[in-house]
Amino acid sequence: MDFTFTEEQQAAVEAARGVFADVPPDGVPSPALTPGAVSDTYDRPLWSRLADADLLGLVLDPRHGGAGLDLLALCLVLRESARVLARVPLLEHCAVAMTVERYGSPALADALLPDAGRGTPVLTAGAHGRTGHEPAELAATARHDGDTWTVDGLHSTIPWAHSADLIALPAHTPEGRAVIALIPRGHDGLTLSEQYSTNGELLAEARLDAVRLDADRIIDADGAWNWLRDVLATGTCALALGLGERVLDMTARYTGTREQFGFPVATFQAVAMQAADRYIDLRAMEVTLWQAAWRLAGGTNGALPIAADIAVAKIWAAEGVRRVVQTAQHLHGGFGADTDYPLHRYHASAKHLELSLGPAAAHEETLGALLAAHPLS
Repeated sequence: MDFTFTEEQQAAVEAARGVFADVPPDGVPSPALTPGAVSDTYDRPLWSRLADADLLGLVLDPRHGGAGLDLLALCLVLRESARVLARVPLLEHCAVAMTVERYGSPALADALLPDAGRGTPVLTAGAHGRTGHEPAELAATARHDGDTWTVDGLHSTIPWAHSADLIALPAHTPEGRAVIALIPRGHDGLTLSEQYSTNGELLAEARLDAVRLDADRIIDADGAWNWLRDVLATGTCALALGLGERVLDMTARYTGTREQFGFPVATFQAVAMQAADRYIDLRAMEVTLWQAAWRLAGGTNGALPIAADIAVAKIWAAEGVRRVVQTAQHLHGGFGADTDYPLHRYHASAKHLELSLGPAAAHEETLGALLAAHPLS
């Protein structure tokens, strides 16, 4: 079986590297990681360069001005973005656009996606609900009344909501169906409050008070929310992989030049063994990521539901990225905590990704339940 990425996917990686080459984190001043320490909006010049490189429409159908590639291509580009801690809503924007194209009405897709592929409007999504510990769709209710819907509820920790143009939020109907509400920022009944992540980025708590939406702003197709949730989770695993790979590269460079007793510390057995363990973590993160992305992109059905592949990818991503940055801090010594050196920014962003993915123990319970319900013969 050939696991090589296609020429189109590899071309997307090269295009992404060209764009992100202008965002060297080593040369970016490092603010203190406190609320408001970083910009309250995304990197707009970088966003424009991504649009000019046709990377925002990468996963859209050509009829909407896209390149027609799949989720694997998006994960490859996200991996590159995480290496430089790119401050753009690339994952959320593309995930919502893919969901609209896959599950939205043709009229909504035709009206929204060509412009979205060019970066305007900017799309984002909330996937953590009220607390992050219960299904996100339970955080809001959606009631159908003639040609309109009314949405009420509270969603927290929504990335980029203060600067995005359209926010996708899940809700549940009285019948128990999960729907997705596409709410313009500034819409009547929507109130955004400030929240901050562990890396200083501005998030939002969205309070929905009788938000009335036309029917074409509600995606009511079966499976739409599950798809969007899974794409966001898989994309977050790709971000964790790219960040972890960059941190291990930084660690290799540092330990290869830092000397003790006249020798580079990388030649010491204890250092080499720790670095080797983290390399194994990254390879496990990579293979489980591609398995989940491949299944979501339409890969052959396996013995277990796709939720099992996503759970495994999230287990490795959450645990792996934490171990990689912790080992990097240890091997850098006190230098790793210096705010003039970028490692602390990667550490804080890794913690944000770990929290976004959720605890590995919870995903292990999910995997165990799936194995119990679908015993392998």
